[in-house]
Amino acid sequence: MAQSKKISIFAFAKFQAILTTLLGTLCGVLYSFGGLIIDTLVTTGFLSTESMSTPGLSFGTVLAFGALIVMPIIFAVFGFLAGIIEAILYNLFARWIRGIDLDFNKK
Repeated sequence: MAQSKKISIFAFAKFQAILTTLLGTLCGVLYSFGGLIIDTLVTTGFLSTESMSTPGLSFGTVLAFGALIVMPIIFAVFGFLAGIIEAILYNLFARWIRGIDLDFNKK
């Protein structure tokens, strides 16, 4: 079993950015789908425009579908920055915690 006492900061930051981009895409889809449902219910009259403060398919829909593009970008940027911070902290504290045990044997 090998012990990892140091990780590449840039490689880990890219890994975190990819993971958080996927999470941002999922959040963007859910957000836009929810906005579409509410705007559709307002348009069809199931919800009143007074309670929703929108006359139907409107600027809110544009923002909801804009989330499909903007949310993954924001998540990726913050994921990359978080990956840098996490890798730096791991590299600082790995000496004291003796790293992480890694098993590369295939079973």
